Amino acid sequence: MDYLPVFLQLRSARVVIVGGGRIAARKADLLLRAGAHLTVVAPRLHEDLHDRAAAGRLTHLAESFVPAHLDGTTLAIAATGLKEVNIAVSEAARQRNVPVNVVDDASLSTFIFPAIIDRSPVVVAVGSAGQAPVLARWVREQIEAVLPASLGALARFMGERRRSVQRALGAAARRAFWERIVRGRAGARVLAGDEPGAQRAFEAEMWVSRLTTSAATGDSALGEVYLIGAGPGDPDLLTLRALQLLQQADVVLYDRLVPPAVLERCRREARRICVGKVHGAAQGHTPQEDIHGLMVRLAREGLKVARLKGGDPFIFGRGGEEAEALARHGIPYLVVPGITAALGAAAGAGIPLTQRGLAQSVTLVTGHLPEDDALDWRALARAGQTVVFYMGVGHLGSIAARLRAAGAADTLPAALVERATLPEQRVLRGTLGRIAELGSQAGISAPALLIVGEIVRSSLAADGAALATSVAAETAADLIQPL
Repeated sequence: MDYLPVFLQLRSARVVIVGGGRIAARKADLLLRAGAHLTVVAPRLHEDLHDRAAAGRLTHLAESFVPAHLDGTTLAIAATGLKEVNIAVSEAARQRNVPVNVVDDASLSTFIFPAIIDRSPVVVAVGSAGQAPVLARWVREQIEAVLPASLGALARFMGERRRSVQRALGAAARRAFWERIVRGRAGARVLAGDEPGAQRAFEAEMWVSRLTTSAATGDSALGEVYLIGAGPGDPDLLTLRALQLLQQADVVLYDRLVPPAVLERCRREARRICVGKVHGAAQGHTPQEDIHGLMVRLAREGLKVARLKGGDPFIFGRGGEEAEALARHGIPYLVVPGITAALGAAAGAGIPLTQRGLAQSVTLVTGHLPEDDALDWRALARAGQTVVFYMGVGHLGSIAARLRAAGAADTLPAALVERATLPEQRVLRGTLGRIAELGSQAGISAPALLIVGEIVRSSLAADGAALATSVAAETAADLIQPL
Protein backbone atom coordinates (compact mmCIF):
# COMPACT_ATOMS: atom_id res chain seq x y z
CA MET A 1 0.00 0.00 0.00
CA ASP A 2 1.68 3.20 -1.21
CA TYR A 3 -0.71 5.57 0.59
CA LEU A 4 -2.66 5.32 3.82
CA PRO A 5 -6.27 6.38 3.12
CA VAL A 6 -7.45 8.86 5.76
CA PHE A 7 -10.32 11.32 6.15
CA LEU A 8 -9.23 14.76 7.38
CA GLN A 9 -11.38 17.09 9.47
CA LEU A 10 -10.74 20.46 7.79
CA ARG A 11 -13.59 22.50 9.20
CA SER A 12 -12.15 26.01 9.84
CA ALA A 13 -8.63 24.74 9.12
CA ARG A 14 -6.37 27.05 7.06
CA VAL A 15 -5.68 25.63 3.59
CA VAL A 16 -3.66 27.31 0.84
CA ILE A 17 -4.03 26.77 -2.89
CA VAL A 18 -1.29 28.17 -5.09
CA GLY A 19 -2.71 28.79 -8.56
CA GLY A 20 -5.86 30.42 -9.85
CA GLY A 21 -6.94 28.40 -12.87
CA ARG A 22 -9.71 25.94 -13.66
CA ILE A 23 -8.07 23.02 -11.83
CA ALA A 24 -7.48 25.20 -8.76
CA ALA A 25 -11.18 26.11 -8.88
CA ARG A 26 -12.17 22.42 -8.77
CA LYS A 27 -9.92 21.80 -5.75
CA ALA A 28 -11.32 24.91 -4.08
CA ASP A 29 -14.90 23.64 -4.45
CA LEU A 30 -13.95 20.37 -2.79
CA LEU A 31 -12.17 22.08 0.12
CA LEU A 32 -14.96 24.59 0.67
CA ARG A 33 -17.46 21.74 0.88
CA ALA A 34 -15.25 20.28 3.62
CA GLY A 35 -15.46 23.58 5.53
CA ALA A 36 -11.86 24.72 5.08
CA HIS A 37 -10.80 28.36 5.58
CA LEU A 38 -9.33 28.78 2.11
CA THR A 39 -6.64 31.14 0.79
CA VAL A 40 -5.80 31.25 -2.92
CA VAL A 41 -2.42 32.67 -3.96
CA ALA A 42 -2.40 33.70 -7.63
CA PRO A 43 -1.91 36.91 -9.65
CA ARG A 44 -5.21 36.23 -11.49
CA LEU A 45 -8.26 34.09 -10.78
CA HIS A 46 -10.49 31.86 -12.85
CA GLU A 47 -14.00 33.34 -12.97
CA ASP A 48 -15.36 30.66 -10.61
CA LEU A 49 -12.70 31.49 -8.03
CA HIS A 50 -13.26 35.21 -8.56
CA ASP A 51 -16.98 34.76 -7.79
CA ARG A 52 -16.23 32.85 -4.59
CA ALA A 53 -13.74 35.48 -3.49
CA ALA A 54 -16.25 38.24 -4.20
CA ALA A 55 -18.81 36.36 -2.11
CA GLY A 56 -16.38 36.14 0.79
CA ARG A 57 -16.07 32.37 0.65
CA LEU A 58 -12.28 32.46 0.23
CA THR A 59 -9.36 34.88 0.59
CA HIS A 60 -7.46 35.93 -2.53
CA LEU A 61 -3.83 37.04 -2.38
CA ALA A 62 -3.03 38.55 -5.78
CA GLU A 63 0.69 37.79 -5.38
CA SER A 64 3.39 35.47 -6.59
CA PHE A 65 4.07 32.58 -4.25
CA VAL A 66 6.61 32.90 -1.45
CA PRO A 67 7.27 30.20 1.20
CA ALA A 68 5.84 32.39 3.96
CA HIS A 69 2.39 31.89 2.46
CA LEU A 70 2.41 28.42 4.01
CA ASP A 71 3.17 29.55 7.56
CA GLY A 72 0.48 28.20 9.91
CA THR A 73 -1.36 26.30 7.22
CA THR A 74 -2.82 22.80 7.61
CA LEU A 75 -2.75 21.73 3.97
CA ALA A 76 -1.21 23.02 0.75
CA ILE A 77 -2.10 22.47 -2.92
CA ALA A 78 -0.04 23.55 -5.92
CA ALA A 79 -2.05 23.88 -9.14
CA THR A 80 -0.12 26.40 -11.22
CA GLY A 81 1.01 24.44 -14.26
CA LEU A 82 4.46 26.01 -13.73
CA LYS A 83 7.07 23.42 -12.76
CA GLU A 84 9.34 25.77 -10.84
CA VAL A 85 6.49 27.21 -8.78
CA ASN A 86 5.12 23.75 -7.99
CA ILE A 87 8.57 22.62 -6.84
CA ALA A 88 8.88 25.69 -4.61
CA VAL A 89 5.48 24.99 -3.02
CA SER A 90 6.40 21.33 -2.44
CA GLU A 91 9.73 22.20 -0.82
CA ALA A 92 8.23 24.92 1.40
CA ALA A 93 5.47 22.57 2.56
CA ARG A 94 7.88 19.75 3.37
CA GLN A 95 10.09 22.10 5.37
CA ARG A 96 7.06 23.06 7.49
CA ASN A 97 5.72 19.46 7.74
CA VAL A 98 2.59 20.55 5.88
CA PRO A 99 0.94 17.87 3.70
CA VAL A 100 1.13 18.97 0.08
CA ASN A 101 -0.49 17.92 -3.17
CA VAL A 102 0.97 19.00 -6.49
CA VAL A 103 -1.64 18.41 -9.17
CA ASP A 104 -0.61 15.70 -11.65
CA ASP A 105 2.80 15.20 -10.02
CA ALA A 106 2.85 12.45 -7.40
CA SER A 107 6.64 12.73 -6.97
CA LEU A 108 6.25 16.26 -5.52
CA SER A 109 3.23 15.34 -3.38
CA THR A 110 2.92 13.88 0.10
CA PHE A 111 -0.80 13.17 -0.38
CA ILE A 112 -3.14 12.72 -3.32
CA PHE A 113 -6.79 13.51 -3.90
CA PRO A 114 -8.87 10.39 -4.46
CA ALA A 115 -11.87 10.06 -6.72
CA ILE A 116 -14.77 10.77 -4.36
CA ILE A 117 -18.32 9.47 -4.07
CA ASP A 118 -20.18 11.90 -1.82
CA ARG A 119 -23.28 10.63 -0.06
CA SER A 120 -22.57 12.69 3.03
CA PRO A 121 -22.11 11.71 5.73
CA VAL A 122 -21.10 8.56 3.81
CA VAL A 123 -18.03 9.28 1.68
CA VAL A 124 -16.21 6.73 -0.48
CA ALA A 125 -12.71 7.46 -1.78
CA VAL A 126 -10.92 5.60 -4.60
CA GLY A 127 -7.22 6.07 -5.36
CA SER A 128 -4.61 4.62 -7.70
CA ALA A 129 -1.47 6.00 -5.96
CA GLY A 130 -1.40 8.69 -8.62
CA GLN A 131 -0.62 6.19 -11.38
CA ALA A 132 -3.99 5.94 -13.12
CA PRO A 133 -6.39 8.74 -12.11
CA VAL A 134 -8.67 8.00 -15.08
CA LEU A 135 -8.98 4.40 -13.87
CA ALA A 136 -9.76 5.60 -10.35
CA ARG A 137 -12.53 7.80 -11.74
CA TRP A 138 -13.91 4.84 -13.70
CA VAL A 139 -13.96 2.70 -10.54
CA ARG A 140 -15.73 5.56 -8.77
CA GLU A 141 -18.38 5.64 -11.49
CA GLN A 142 -18.96 1.89 -11.13
CA ILE A 143 -19.39 2.17 -7.37
CA GLU A 144 -21.50 5.31 -7.63
CA ALA A 145 -23.88 3.57 -10.00
CA VAL A 146 -24.92 1.04 -7.34
CA LEU A 147 -25.04 3.35 -4.32
CA PRO A 148 -28.49 4.91 -3.79
CA ALA A 149 -28.62 8.69 -3.93
CA SER A 150 -30.38 8.70 -0.55
CA LEU A 151 -27.64 6.72 1.22
CA GLY A 152 -26.72 9.80 3.24
CA ALA A 153 -30.30 10.01 4.52
CA LEU A 154 -30.00 6.45 5.83
CA ALA A 155 -26.72 7.29 7.58
CA ARG A 156 -28.33 10.32 9.23
CA PHE A 157 -31.37 8.27 10.22
CA MET A 158 -29.11 5.74 11.94
CA GLY A 159 -26.92 8.40 13.53
CA GLU A 160 -29.88 10.19 15.08
CA ARG A 161 -30.94 6.94 16.77
CA ARG A 162 -27.54 5.62 17.73
CA ARG A 163 -27.63 6.73 21.39
CA SER A 164 -31.07 5.25 22.00
CA VAL A 165 -29.89 1.92 20.60
CA GLN A 166 -26.79 2.02 22.78
CA ARG A 167 -28.97 2.53 25.84
CA ALA A 168 -31.43 -0.19 24.88
CA LEU A 169 -29.18 -2.99 23.61
CA GLY A 170 -25.97 -4.61 24.71
CA ALA A 171 -22.82 -4.49 22.59
CA ALA A 172 -23.31 -8.02 21.26
CA ALA A 173 -26.84 -7.30 20.04
CA ARG A 174 -26.19 -3.87 18.50
CA ARG A 175 -24.27 -4.99 15.44
CA ALA A 176 -26.90 -7.53 14.41
CA PHE A 177 -29.61 -4.94 15.05
CA TRP A 178 -27.97 -2.34 12.79
CA GLU A 179 -27.38 -4.92 10.08
CA ARG A 180 -31.10 -5.67 10.09
CA ILE A 181 -31.87 -1.95 9.87
CA VAL A 182 -29.53 -1.48 6.89
CA ARG A 183 -30.73 -4.57 5.02
CA GLY A 184 -34.31 -4.62 6.18
CA ARG A 185 -37.57 -2.77 5.97
CA ALA A 186 -36.42 0.35 7.83
CA GLY A 187 -33.47 0.90 5.50
CA ALA A 188 -35.55 0.25 2.40
CA ARG A 189 -38.15 2.78 3.56
CA VAL A 190 -35.54 5.47 4.18
CA LEU A 191 -34.04 4.90 0.73
CA ALA A 192 -37.53 5.14 -0.76
CA GLY A 193 -38.07 8.52 0.94
CA ASP A 194 -40.62 7.18 3.44
CA GLU A 195 -39.18 8.26 6.81
CA PRO A 196 -42.45 7.78 8.77
CA GLY A 197 -42.60 4.21 7.48
CA ALA A 198 -38.93 3.77 8.33
CA GLN A 199 -39.56 4.98 11.88
CA ARG A 200 -42.39 2.47 12.32
CA ALA A 201 -40.15 -0.33 11.02
CA PHE A 202 -37.32 0.85 13.30
CA GLU A 203 -39.58 0.79 16.35
CA ALA A 204 -40.87 -2.67 15.46
CA GLU A 205 -37.32 -3.94 15.05
CA MET A 206 -36.34 -2.43 18.37
CA TRP A 207 -39.28 -4.08 20.09
CA VAL A 208 -38.37 -7.47 18.63
CA SER A 209 -34.72 -7.02 19.60
CA ARG A 210 -35.65 -6.17 23.16
CA LEU A 211 -37.55 -9.45 23.33
CA THR A 212 -34.37 -11.15 22.01
CA THR A 213 -36.44 -12.56 19.16
CA SER A 214 -34.75 -13.18 15.82
CA ALA A 215 -36.04 -10.81 13.14
CA ALA A 216 -35.57 -13.59 10.60
CA THR A 217 -37.67 -16.27 12.26
CA GLY A 218 -39.59 -14.87 15.22
CA ASP A 219 -43.35 -14.85 15.27
CA SER A 220 -43.37 -11.09 15.81
CA ALA A 221 -41.39 -10.36 12.65
CA LEU A 222 -42.97 -9.58 9.31
CA GLY A 223 -40.99 -9.53 6.11
CA GLU A 224 -41.82 -7.67 2.91
CA VAL A 225 -42.03 -8.26 -0.81
CA TYR A 226 -40.33 -6.37 -3.65
CA LEU A 227 -42.16 -6.58 -7.00
CA ILE A 228 -39.17 -5.99 -9.28
CA GLY A 229 -39.14 -5.47 -13.03
CA ALA A 230 -36.14 -7.33 -14.47
CA GLY A 231 -36.33 -5.54 -17.82
CA PRO A 232 -36.22 -7.21 -21.24
CA GLY A 233 -33.24 -9.48 -20.53
CA ASP A 234 -29.97 -7.54 -20.63
CA PRO A 235 -28.78 -7.40 -16.98
CA ASP A 236 -27.23 -3.97 -17.57
CA LEU A 237 -30.76 -2.62 -18.07
CA LEU A 238 -31.76 -3.39 -14.48
CA THR A 239 -32.53 -0.23 -12.51
CA LEU A 240 -30.36 0.81 -9.58
CA ARG A 241 -33.23 0.23 -7.16
CA ALA A 242 -33.68 -3.29 -8.57
CA LEU A 243 -30.00 -4.09 -8.02
CA GLN A 244 -30.09 -2.72 -4.49
CA LEU A 245 -33.11 -4.78 -3.47
CA LEU A 246 -31.86 -7.95 -5.17
CA GLN A 247 -28.79 -7.65 -2.95
CA GLN A 248 -31.03 -7.49 0.13
CA ALA A 249 -33.49 -10.26 -0.65
CA ASP A 250 -33.49 -13.55 1.28
CA VAL A 251 -35.61 -15.31 -1.35
CA VAL A 252 -36.01 -14.59 -5.09
CA LEU A 253 -39.14 -15.82 -6.89
CA TYR A 254 -38.36 -15.49 -10.59
CA ASP A 255 -40.20 -15.97 -13.86
CA ARG A 256 -39.25 -18.44 -16.57
CA LEU A 257 -38.03 -15.69 -18.90
CA VAL A 258 -35.65 -14.07 -16.41
CA PRO A 259 -32.20 -15.00 -17.83
CA PRO A 260 -29.37 -16.44 -15.70
CA ALA A 261 -27.31 -13.25 -16.16
CA VAL A 262 -30.00 -11.28 -14.30
CA LEU A 263 -30.19 -13.88 -11.53
CA GLU A 264 -26.44 -13.50 -11.07
CA ARG A 265 -27.09 -9.99 -9.78
CA CYS A 266 -28.98 -11.41 -6.78
CA ARG A 267 -27.37 -11.82 -3.37
CA ARG A 268 -25.33 -15.01 -3.47
CA GLU A 269 -26.90 -16.37 -0.28
CA ALA A 270 -30.46 -15.79 -1.49
CA ARG A 271 -32.70 -18.81 -2.10
CA ARG A 272 -33.95 -18.87 -5.71
CA ILE A 273 -37.30 -20.37 -6.65
CA CYS A 274 -38.58 -20.54 -10.23
CA VAL A 275 -42.30 -19.78 -10.40
CA GLY A 276 -42.48 -19.44 -14.16
CA LYS A 277 -45.71 -19.88 -16.05
CA VAL A 278 -45.99 -21.45 -19.50
CA HIS A 279 -49.10 -20.49 -21.46
CA GLY A 280 -51.31 -23.53 -22.03
CA ALA A 281 -48.92 -25.94 -20.31
CA ALA A 282 -49.93 -28.36 -17.58
CA GLN A 283 -46.37 -29.36 -16.61
CA GLY A 284 -43.86 -26.96 -15.06
CA HIS A 285 -46.56 -24.36 -14.54
CA THR A 286 -47.05 -22.44 -11.29
CA PRO A 287 -50.62 -21.17 -10.88
CA GLN A 288 -50.89 -17.49 -10.01
CA GLU A 289 -52.74 -18.22 -6.77
CA ASP A 290 -49.86 -20.45 -5.65
CA ILE A 291 -47.44 -17.57 -6.26
CA HIS A 292 -49.62 -15.31 -4.12
CA GLY A 293 -49.64 -17.86 -1.32
CA LEU A 294 -45.88 -18.40 -1.50
CA MET A 295 -45.14 -14.67 -1.26
CA VAL A 296 -47.43 -14.28 1.73
CA ARG A 297 -46.03 -17.31 3.54
CA LEU A 298 -42.39 -16.31 3.05
CA ALA A 299 -43.06 -12.72 4.15
CA ARG A 300 -44.85 -13.97 7.25
CA GLU A 301 -41.68 -15.91 8.09
CA GLY A 302 -39.89 -12.57 8.33
CA LEU A 303 -38.08 -12.89 4.99
CA LYS A 304 -37.38 -10.25 2.36
CA VAL A 305 -38.85 -11.61 -0.87
CA ALA A 306 -37.91 -10.38 -4.34
CA ARG A 307 -40.61 -11.20 -6.91
CA LEU A 308 -38.52 -10.86 -10.06
CA LYS A 309 -40.54 -10.45 -13.24
CA GLY A 310 -39.51 -9.94 -16.84
CA GLY A 311 -40.09 -6.43 -18.19
CA ASP A 312 -42.20 -4.26 -15.91
CA PRO A 313 -44.42 -5.74 -13.15
CA PHE A 314 -47.41 -3.62 -14.12
CA ILE A 315 -47.33 -4.22 -17.90
CA PHE A 316 -48.74 -7.68 -18.65
CA GLY A 317 -46.82 -8.96 -15.64
CA ARG A 318 -49.76 -9.56 -13.27
CA GLY A 319 -48.01 -7.31 -10.79
CA GLY A 320 -51.29 -5.57 -10.01
CA GLU A 321 -52.86 -8.88 -8.95
CA GLU A 322 -49.86 -9.68 -6.77
CA ALA A 323 -49.91 -6.26 -5.15
CA GLU A 324 -53.62 -6.67 -4.37
CA ALA A 325 -53.00 -10.10 -2.84
CA LEU A 326 -50.20 -8.76 -0.64
CA ALA A 327 -52.32 -5.82 0.47
CA ARG A 328 -55.22 -8.11 1.39
CA HIS A 329 -52.94 -10.06 3.71
CA GLY A 330 -51.27 -6.98 5.21
CA ILE A 331 -47.85 -7.72 3.69
CA PRO A 332 -45.68 -4.62 3.07
CA TYR A 333 -44.45 -4.37 -0.51
CA LEU A 334 -42.51 -2.11 -2.86
CA VAL A 335 -42.93 -1.90 -6.64
CA VAL A 336 -39.77 -1.37 -8.70
CA PRO A 337 -40.52 -0.56 -12.35
CA GLY A 338 -38.49 -2.14 -15.12
CA ILE A 339 -37.88 -1.42 -18.79
CA THR A 340 -40.81 -3.09 -20.48
CA ALA A 341 -40.14 -5.41 -23.41
CA ALA A 342 -41.61 -3.00 -25.98
CA LEU A 343 -39.06 -0.33 -25.11
CA GLY A 344 -36.16 -2.77 -25.07
CA ALA A 345 -37.17 -4.38 -28.35
CA ALA A 346 -37.74 -1.06 -30.09
CA ALA A 347 -34.38 0.31 -28.97
CA GLY A 348 -32.53 -2.87 -29.95
CA ALA A 349 -34.19 -2.99 -33.35
CA GLY A 350 -33.76 0.73 -34.01
CA ILE A 351 -37.52 1.31 -34.22
CA PRO A 352 -38.71 4.53 -32.55
CA LEU A 353 -42.17 3.83 -31.21
CA THR A 354 -43.30 7.41 -31.77
CA GLN A 355 -42.07 9.95 -34.29
CA ARG A 356 -43.54 13.20 -35.53
CA GLY A 357 -45.46 12.72 -38.77
CA LEU A 358 -45.51 8.92 -38.52
CA ALA A 359 -46.73 7.78 -35.12
CA GLN A 360 -48.36 10.09 -32.60
CA SER A 361 -49.18 7.31 -30.11
CA VAL A 362 -48.17 3.81 -29.09
CA THR A 363 -50.47 1.04 -27.88
CA LEU A 364 -49.31 -2.05 -25.96
CA VAL A 365 -51.53 -5.10 -26.43
CA THR A 366 -51.40 -8.65 -25.06
CA GLY A 367 -51.12 -11.27 -27.77
CA HIS A 368 -52.87 -13.92 -25.67
CA LEU A 369 -56.17 -13.54 -27.48
CA PRO A 370 -59.24 -15.46 -26.37
CA GLU A 371 -61.91 -16.03 -28.99
CA ASP A 372 -64.25 -13.50 -27.40
CA ASP A 373 -61.64 -10.83 -26.66
CA ALA A 374 -62.96 -7.31 -26.25
CA LEU A 375 -60.14 -5.48 -28.05
CA ASP A 376 -61.17 -2.59 -30.29
CA TRP A 377 -59.55 -3.84 -33.49
CA ARG A 378 -60.73 -0.83 -35.50
CA ALA A 379 -58.85 1.45 -33.11
CA LEU A 380 -55.75 -0.77 -33.36
CA ALA A 381 -55.92 -0.69 -37.18
CA ARG A 382 -55.97 3.12 -37.44
CA ALA A 383 -53.11 4.92 -39.15
CA GLY A 384 -50.69 7.26 -37.40
CA GLN A 385 -49.80 4.98 -34.48
CA THR A 386 -47.56 2.11 -33.43
CA VAL A 387 -49.05 -1.07 -31.96
CA VAL A 388 -46.92 -3.57 -30.04
CA PHE A 389 -48.26 -7.06 -29.36
CA TYR A 390 -46.73 -8.94 -26.42
CA MET A 391 -46.64 -12.75 -26.29
CA GLY A 392 -48.24 -13.03 -29.71
CA VAL A 393 -45.96 -15.45 -31.57
CA GLY A 394 -48.48 -18.27 -31.30
CA HIS A 395 -51.28 -16.06 -32.64
CA LEU A 396 -49.51 -14.14 -35.44
CA GLY A 397 -51.90 -15.30 -38.13
CA SER A 398 -54.95 -14.40 -36.05
CA ILE A 399 -53.58 -10.99 -35.07
CA ALA A 400 -52.72 -10.08 -38.67
CA ALA A 401 -56.10 -11.29 -39.93
CA ARG A 402 -58.06 -9.28 -37.36
CA LEU A 403 -56.07 -6.10 -38.06
CA ARG A 404 -56.64 -6.49 -41.81
CA ALA A 405 -60.35 -7.20 -41.28
CA ALA A 406 -60.54 -3.99 -39.23
CA GLY A 407 -59.07 -1.90 -42.05
CA ALA A 408 -55.29 -2.21 -41.82
CA ALA A 409 -53.55 -2.56 -45.20
CA ASP A 410 -51.76 -5.77 -46.17
CA THR A 411 -48.71 -3.61 -46.93
CA LEU A 412 -48.58 -2.06 -43.45
CA PRO A 413 -44.97 -2.53 -42.19
CA ALA A 414 -44.46 -5.01 -39.36
CA ALA A 415 -41.51 -6.40 -37.42
CA LEU A 416 -40.89 -9.32 -35.10
CA VAL A 417 -38.20 -8.87 -32.45
CA GLU A 418 -37.05 -12.12 -30.87
CA ARG A 419 -35.14 -12.23 -27.53
CA ALA A 420 -34.88 -8.45 -27.38
CA THR A 421 -31.67 -6.90 -25.93
CA LEU A 422 -29.94 -10.29 -25.60
CA PRO A 423 -26.87 -11.26 -27.67
CA GLU A 424 -28.99 -13.65 -29.76
CA GLN A 425 -31.60 -10.99 -30.60
CA ARG A 426 -33.08 -11.25 -34.11
CA VAL A 427 -35.25 -8.77 -36.00
CA LEU A 428 -37.52 -9.82 -38.85
CA ARG A 429 -39.17 -7.16 -41.00
CA GLY A 430 -41.99 -7.58 -43.45
CA THR A 431 -45.58 -6.56 -44.06
CA LEU A 432 -48.73 -7.31 -42.11
CA GLY A 433 -49.89 -9.57 -44.93
CA ARG A 434 -46.76 -11.77 -44.77
CA ILE A 435 -45.37 -11.42 -41.25
CA ALA A 436 -46.97 -14.62 -39.93
CA GLU A 437 -45.64 -16.66 -42.87
CA LEU A 438 -42.18 -15.13 -42.59
CA GLY A 439 -42.08 -15.68 -38.83
CA SER A 440 -42.96 -19.35 -39.30
CA GLN A 441 -40.35 -19.83 -42.02
CA ALA A 442 -37.67 -18.20 -39.86
CA GLY A 443 -38.55 -20.21 -36.77
CA ILE A 444 -39.21 -17.14 -34.64
CA SER A 445 -40.18 -18.30 -31.14
CA ALA A 446 -41.04 -16.80 -27.77
CA PRO A 447 -40.07 -14.48 -26.30
CA ALA A 448 -40.80 -12.21 -29.23
CA LEU A 449 -42.84 -9.07 -29.87
CA LEU A 450 -44.75 -7.91 -32.94
CA ILE A 451 -44.46 -4.22 -33.83
CA VAL A 452 -46.91 -2.85 -36.40
CA GLY A 453 -46.97 0.63 -37.96
CA GLU A 454 -45.51 2.89 -40.62
CA ILE A 455 -42.65 3.69 -38.25
CA VAL A 456 -41.24 0.20 -38.93
CA ARG A 457 -40.65 1.10 -42.60
CA SER A 458 -38.64 4.20 -41.81
CA SER A 459 -36.73 2.83 -38.83
CA LEU A 460 -33.01 2.25 -38.57
CA ALA A 461 -31.72 -1.26 -37.90
CA ALA A 462 -29.08 -1.59 -35.20
CA ASP A 463 -25.95 -3.38 -36.46
CA GLY A 464 -23.39 -3.68 -33.69
CA ALA A 465 -22.54 -0.19 -32.49
CA ALA A 466 -23.61 1.41 -35.76
CA LEU A 467 -27.03 2.12 -37.22
CA ALA A 468 -27.71 1.26 -40.85
CA THR A 469 -30.80 1.74 -42.97
CA SER A 470 -33.19 -1.18 -43.17
CA VAL A 471 -33.09 -3.10 -46.44
CA ALA A 472 -36.26 -4.62 -47.89
CA ALA A 473 -36.00 -8.23 -49.04
CA GLU A 474 -38.27 -10.93 -50.38
CA THR A 475 -37.23 -13.99 -48.36
CA ALA A 476 -37.46 -14.61 -44.65
CA ALA A 477 -33.73 -15.33 -44.47
CA ASP A 478 -32.94 -11.92 -45.92
CA LEU A 479 -35.41 -10.17 -43.68
CA ILE A 480 -33.87 -11.51 -40.47
CA GLN A 481 -31.21 -9.22 -39.07
CA PRO A 482 -29.11 -10.71 -36.23
CA LEU A 483 -27.90 -8.01 -33.86
